[in-house]
Amino acid sequence: MLATRSDLGARIVDLGGDLPATLGMGEPTGLGVSDWLMSPDDVGGDALENLLIPANKSLSLIPFGHKKLDDTARYELLAQSLANMSQPVVVDAGSGAARSPFIAHATISYLVIRPCYLALRRAAALEQPPTGIILISEDGRALGKHDVEAVTGAPVIAEVPYESAIARSVDAGLLAGRLPTTLGQRLAAAV
Repeated sequence: MLATRSDLGARIVDLGGDLPATLGMGEPTGLGVSDWLMSPDDVGGDALENLLIPANKSLSLIPFGHKKLDDTARYELLAQSLANMSQPVVVDAGSGAARSPFIAHATISYLVIRPCYLALRRAAALEQPPTGIILISEDGRALGKHDVEAVTGAPVIAEVPYESAIARSVDAGLLAGRLPTTLGQRLAAAV
């Protein structure tokens, strides 16, 4: 959505490792952000430009790459370099990447979460709260929007229903080309 709203397009950084499939792309064979993070200190932020691959006409992806990440990775330099890019940048931090530098340099940080007790336990342990929550709402859950807000300390800015049309779109890798209407409508206020 950011890519279509910006004249410069947008970039998305894959620290979770699953965005190519979600966007309907083949698995990248070149270097990625993990390779850059584990490279020597003389490899600067400008080298990130060389990692970009087109996802569609207005969205570029920096894929995960091939290296295993550890705590010595250059997350702070990555966050600074991404913050200095002229295009809007979205970082999919996955569930294991060091999030603090990205949140510190971000204009906006969203946590995408289900109203699940186990997920909320992990969210309660976050060092820095997000600026907003995108809640994947599911029928039959005992927990809801207010519970999520109370635990995270952040407002729910969008509720996306768990529905089969969205799941099929993700499974088919259609998000880069054709965003499901319900998903677009619910996320419109978030971007």
